[in-house]
Parts: sequence; C-alpha cells; structure tokens
Amino acid sequence: MKGVVGLVAGVAGLWGMAVSAQTPPAPQWTIRDFAALPLMDQPRLSPDGLHIASRVAIGGEQRLVIADVHEGPERIRSLGLGENDLNWWKWVNDDWLIAGVGNETQVEGMPWYLSRVVSVKRDGSKVNMLAKNVAAQNADDVIWIARDGSPRILLSYQTSIYYSDPGFWPKVDEVDVTTGRMRSIVAPRQFVRGWYADAQGNVRMGIGYNDSSRTAKLLYRPDGRSSFRVVDRADRRRDESLVVPLLFTADPGRAIASDDREGTDALYELDLSTLELGQKLFAAPGFDIDWIEEDAAGTGLAGVRYTADAPAVHWFDANLAKIQSDIDKAVGDRRARIISTSRDGQRMIVHVGTPDQPGTYYYYDTAAGAMSVLSRVSDRFPGKARLSPVRTIRYKARDGLEIAAVLTLPAAKDPKNLPLILMPHGGPFARDVEEWDWWVQFLAWRGYAVLQPNYRGSSGYGTAFAEKGEGQWGLAMQDDLNDAVDWAVKEGLADPKRVCMVGASYGGYAAMRAAQRDGAKYRCAVSYAGVSDLGAMMRYDSRFLNHGTRKDWMKEQAPDFATVSPINFAAQFSTPILLMHGRKDRRVQVGQSREMAEKLKGAGKVAGRDYIYVEQPLADHFFSREADRLEFLEKLDAFLQAHNPV
Repeated sequence: MKGVVGLVAGVAGLWGMAVSAQTPPAPQWTIRDFAALPLMDQPRLSPDGLHIASRVAIGGEQRLVIADVHEGPERIRSLGLGENDLNWWKWVNDDWLIAGVGNETQVEGMPWYLSRVVSVKRDGSKVNMLAKNVAAQNADDVIWIARDGSPRILLSYQTSIYYSDPGFWPKVDEVDVTTGRMRSIVAPRQFVRGWYADAQGNVRMGIGYNDSSRTAKLLYRPDGRSSFRVVDRADRRRDESLVVPLLFTADPGRAIASDDREGTDALYELDLSTLELGQKLFAAPGFDIDWIEEDAAGTGLAGVRYTADAPAVHWFDANLAKIQSDIDKAVGDRRARIISTSRDGQRMIVHVGTPDQPGTYYYYDTAAGAMSVLSRVSDRFPGKARLSPVRTIRYKARDGLEIAAVLTLPAAKDPKNLPLILMPHGGPFARDVEEWDWWVQFLAWRGYAVLQPNYRGSSGYGTAFAEKGEGQWGLAMQDDLNDAVDWAVKEGLADPKRVCMVGASYGGYAAMRAAQRDGAKYRCAVSYAGVSDLGAMMRYDSRFLNHGTRKDWMKEQAPDFATVSPINFAAQFSTPILLMHGRKDRRVQVGQSREMAEKLKGAGKVAGRDYIYVEQPLADHFFSREADRLEFLEKLDAFLQAHNPV
C-alpha cells in the first residue's frame, strides 16, 4: 500500500466557486463543460453538523476535502491520496473521520488490490494508517463506529494472504483512530468473512461460507460476552440463503431484515431467537429497497431509500418527514434529497436538482430556518438552466416482458425521426434511473435521442425480473435492446437508419455484441471498458476468494462462454466500432479491449475504418480524471459524427 500524502491547506474559494463562476450561455457550451468533474460529490456532515467531508474536483482530479461550514477558505483542508483510490469516508466524531482507500500492488508476481482505512484529524494535523503493520489484503471493513463521541471503531481485517493460515479469515479489533492502538475483540474463525455488530459495539453475528462445498452458516450470540453458535445453514447449490439483519434493534432479541418473499425486497421485523420474519415495515410495490437510514441511536429506522423511476425515500422519523415535505413544496418541480444530517437532526445537507440539471448542494440549519448554498454540482451550467428533458417509458419485449427505459430527448428539437443512441447500462445487475448524467446530456446536447433500457436481469425490479436474465447474456438481454430500438422507431422518435449502441462495462460488452451479431440494425457501436471474452474474465477471477461461486453465477448468466463472447467472432463484426479502455481499470482488465482490437486486425478489419482502439494510460473504470472524460467525449463525438451524424 503506497503512502497517503498529508493534508494541505489552500483550496481557496472552494465553497464560493458555485456562486462566483461565470457560466456561458447555452450556445457557448463546449465538450469541456460536460467533461468537467463534479465540484462536490457525496458531502457528509460531522455529528455536530458544523464540518463537511466531501470529494471535490481540484485540478482535474478528485480529492477528499474537509471544511468548516461557517469558516472561510483558509479553513479548508485537502487530502492527497497519491495513487490510492478513495472508496468511502465517514465521520467518527466531530474531530476525526475515516476513509477507505485502495491500491493495486504486486504480491508474489501478481497484481493484488489492497484495501486500508486511514483516520484523519479534522484540522489536518494527523493521518493514521490503521492496522498498518499487521493487515494483509483486505482491511477496510468498518463494522461499527462509536456514537458517544469517543474515537472508537471496530475494524474487521485479514492478517494473512494465505488460505491455510488462521489469519486469512478476518478478526475484529477495536481501534482508537487518534492513535491507531488496537484491542482484539473477536478472533478469526475458519470460513467466516463477514462480522456484524449492534449499536453498542457488540459483535453479534458472523457469516461463514465454504466455497468448495458452496455451503454457508450463520453464527449468532445475544450479546458481546456469550459464545457464538451456528443458528442457520444454507446450501447455495440449492439456492438456499441466510437472513442477515440490516439493523439490530434496542431489543436484543429483535432485528430488522429485508426479504423478497413478495417478489421485491421489503423490510420486516426479525425474531433473532427463531430467525422468523414478523411484521412488514415497508415495501415499495414493484421495486426493491436500496438501503436503510438508521436513527441517531443506531437501533431504529430513520428512513428507507429505494428507487422507483427516480431515487426516493420514505422517512419513518417524523421530523425528517416534515422537513422533506416542506422542502419538496419549496422547490417546485425540482427534486430534493436530504443527503446527510447532524446527529440531532437539526442541520443537514440537501441536494436540489433535476435529471436535466446537475443541481446544487445546500446547507440547511432548521433552527435558524436558513438554507444556504454549499456548492453547485457543476459551475458550467446556470443554476436555473434546464438541458435535455428526461422521462421513463415502458415498452414490451418480443416475449411480452415489460421493460422500463430512460428516454432523454434533445432540447428544442422536434422529437421525430431523430438519430438514436441506444445506451445499455453496466453491471448487468444495475439499472438506469431519472437523474443527471453528464454523458447522456452531452449526447442529447449534440442532437441525439438517448434511450437507456433496463433490460431483463437489471436490478431493482424484484427477483423474477432479475432471474429472467439468467442464461441470457448476449441473447434475450440483447434482444431487449433491439426491441427498445424498434419501440423508438415505431413511436416515430428515431430514424431506423441512424442508430448507434454506446455502452460501458457490460454495456460495452453489449455494444461489441451488437456490432458482431446485429450490425444491420446499428450504424456503429462504442464500447468503453467492455468485456469481450467471458472465459478470460473467469480465468482472471479465479485468483480471488470464492471464485467457485462467482463461476457458478457466471455459468447461470452465460452457460456457454464461447458462443456469446464477441472476441470469438471478430470476422462477423459488420459495423464500425470504437473501443476505449483505461490501463488502470481494476474492474475490467484492459486486455479485454486490447485483445479484441488485435482479433479484429487479425480478421482483416481495417484500423481507422472498421475499428478504432484507444487506450488511456491513466484512466480507471469510473472516469475519475477529468482529462480522461474529456478525451473520451472528444473521441466519441468524432466517431459519431463520422458514422452516425446528426
């Protein structure tokens, strides 16, 4: 793990950027405006509500910034991570926060991804790498944070990379984040990879899994002193599963869990003595829940987040429900989301925006009744500017399955006979929703209609819908994409002779598959960080823990890797394709695109005409550098103008 660079002061005028920057009128917008990184991303309030930690764009890269709400720019600190990824961050108390970082390094001649937790003093005077001298590969699983203001966390981590060592299975230590001192709480147990604690910091549950037998077990104890006992088992080969609490309540015998017994995930009470589900607490008909918001004590529900056509929340907390209602009334047709709150619920960060507007983060002090601007998400577009409108449509696939898709139409253009970009999401167990998307809005600004289908196998629509994707990679899932094009043509929105598929990750795989299988339907295809060879992906994954289960899952999605891997059919590519990939992509190896380009060349395809391959030396899987975003949009724009002009 490479060292974390210290905190430095001087991000001058950061919070003022959003209100002082001059925004050009619409005709002067450029590719650079759409490629710009968010000025602020995922801001989090300290427990007292007086300090903020957020990812912020500085010099074209994303950094963790700590700021005092009521102080000037001289009180802003920026955390430089060097080559480490910033994966998450949380406040421990008003003076300390923790962040999960990661980096790829060579271990015994192979690339390994190492995860760590760093603790950071709010004033920037101290940074500690926790478990620095004892941690092995995975050491960023924080299972509890003290709620009494003390600087304590529970950290679950490995101490060995070798499967035969006891330390391969994570132990749990209590850590003082101010000093890094550690006290052992739970020793490692064979096959137990996940530990769970209640609000008081008692480790109450462990999940064990044996990849060779595909069996799981649930360890439980009613308090922090008793011995663990196995209370449930599951055979994954029979599709059995374990019920794991999302929250331990104040009653030590009860918890809250989710279950899909009615087709979609819903919240239920859970009796820990019998593991039986009780009263249903919340469901969003037709949609799964995303995650819960705990109350200040950590023993009850403040709210539950879910995604319908757009992100939504149901507040159990009466105060937050009232505040949400009042803000909703004040913002009109814009959407308000309470992002983070102080422990007493008095101070909060609220994001207000729309799918056609990046929006603004506000600081809201309910006692003072004042809401003030923290930062716009982007300083490139006026606060009241609306770009291209976004809505959800539904169409029927050829077998009658109803599919939701997000449709973005270019502003101020007659929505008839438009050039179409068909954009499948990555995952594939993921989904697109009505929210601001810089990539989509750029394409719509250029004059394209953009359609994003949540094809079968997408998440969020319940178990049955997800299972319809099993065995259908590159097959019925691909048909769903083609059926979306047919819908747009039938509605008169799209010109059938001007359609291009553009996607990233699994969406990039789908774009390759379209160029290979359905070239007559598409003028061109664009793949960013796409998968071309499912077999190679599985061979790469074989180096990681529980790879047997991962392979089982992949075999369910694609029983025959070879027949649905585009790399095996380079000669069949019949439409021009742009392949782009970041060399530092840790999710999909760059070789997936590099070797696809080599196969196309070997099949007699002409570089620059039949295919273009661009490798970005510093890019990752998530467009975290502005320079990589800009290069991608420029290459994409030029390619579309050449092969699917507006």
